[in-house]
Amino acid sequence: MTKRRFLLAFAATVLLLALVRWTFLSPSQDAAADCADKCEQLLSSDMNAHKHRILSVPNYKVAFPDSQSVQIVAAEKWGVRPVRDREDAENRKKELVYVGVSPYYHVDRLYTSIPYLVPRAAVLLQDIGEAFYDSLYNKGVPMQQMIVTSVLRTMDDVARLRRRNGNATERSCHLFGTTFDICYNRYEPIERPVRNDTLKWVLSEVLRDKREEGRCYVKYEVKQGCFHLTVR
Repeated sequence: MTKRRFLLAFAATVLLLALVRWTFLSPSQDAAADCADKCEQLLSSDMNAHKHRILSVPNYKVAFPDSQSVQIVAAEKWGVRPVRDREDAENRKKELVYVGVSPYYHVDRLYTSIPYLVPRAAVLLQDIGEAFYDSLYNKGVPMQQMIVTSVLRTMDDVARLRRRNGNATERSCHLFGTTFDICYNRYEPIERPVRNDTLKWVLSEVLRDKREEGRCYVKYEVKQGCFHLTVR
C-alpha cells in the first residue's frame, strides 16, 4: 500500500469513528469538526509533499542550441510568403491566425512585429502556455503568464531593424509567421509575483519537453533575454 492510500484509508477510518461517536455518544459538534480538520490537514500535507520538483535544464545554451541556419529551414517549409507590411497582413488572414489575446500568455506591446502566426505555430504557442500553467500548478508555484515579445515581422519591420542593428538578419525567421520569442526574465503575475529565475527554470523545462517532442526548434538568446522558437 502506498503512503497516500494508507493516509486516505486512515482518514476514512477516523471520520467513520467520529461519525459513530457522534451518533452513539453525542459528542460536541466542535469535536467532530476538529477531527475533520485534522484529517484535511493530514491529506493536505501529503499532497504538498508530492509537489513536483523544479529541475530546470543543465545548461541553456546546450539545451537550446538551434541557430538561425537550423530554424530558417523549418520557417520556409511551414511558413507563408513574407508579408510586405501591415496592410498586406490584413489581406492574408486566411493564412494567418491572430494571437494578440489569450488566457495562456500575455503579448507584450509590439513595436517591430504584429500578432499573427500560421495555425501550426499558433497551436504550439497555446500548448506551451497551457503546459506552463500546468507545470506551475504541479510545482506549487503561484500562477503567472509568460510574455511573448515578438511574433510576425513584415518586410518593413525587418528593414527598420536592420537600419538600427547591423547584426539583424535580412532573412529573419519571423518573416514567415512560424516564429515567436518568449521572454525569460519578465512575467505577467496572475497571483503574487515570483522570483524570475524560478519561473525561468519552469519555462525551460516546458520548452525542453516541446523540443524533445519534435514540436519546435529553440534558441537561447542571451542579449535579447528571450527564447527564440520556430515551429517544426
